[in-house]
Amino acid sequence: MIIAIDGPAAAGKGTLARRIATALNLPYLDTGLLYRAVGRLVLDAAQDPADPAAATAAAKALTEEDLVRTDLRGPDADKAASLVASIPGVRAALLDYQRHYGDRNGAVLDGRDIGTIVFPNADIKLFVTASIDARAQRRHSELLHRGAAISLDAVKEDLKSRDEADRNRAAAPLKPAADATLFDTTNMDAEAAFFQALELIRNPSR
Repeated sequence: MIIAIDGPAAAGKGTLARRIATALNLPYLDTGLLYRAVGRLVLDAAQDPADPAAATAAAKALTEEDLVRTDLRGPDADKAASLVASIPGVRAALLDYQRHYGDRNGAVLDGRDIGTIVFPNADIKLFVTASIDARAQRRHSELLHRGAAISLDAVKEDLKSRDEADRNRAAAPLKPAADATLFDTTNMDAEAAFFQALELIRNPSR
């Protein structure tokens, strides 16, 4: 089974995808982590994540070890990931990796274009969303827990910028697949979101 979970940043799709994968005994891939790792490799080389040549070269050189780094979260990594994700060469380089991962044993994959580009024939497609205020509160709490010093307003503006970039990029823009189920987590905690999503997956006709 292939389960595609897409949506904007801080909507809760990562937590949801991990729990669903565990419940259904399926492999899990956070595809956003691939772009974060590419962005970090570009930054390590003192290059511009918006430079197509530098970003594409980093994507082609990506290894599994790059995905377990401890510096793939935070404002710098967020921005770099958003920039490299808009580059067609980067997306092409990572597309085969994602498809191969899912084709081996099935998988739960979360990202921005799983249901539209990576696995357009996925068995289940969820587009997870939430209000900008709810998402900002979640991301702000997450960053504070990690020790980051950043205001809620700054987090909200960053999310708005990322949404704008994700929706308007030429390569695989963020949008629900035509056959995706919209899943709004604005008024749900992680537990409620998990059980409702699991029910949708087990009974998709409801």
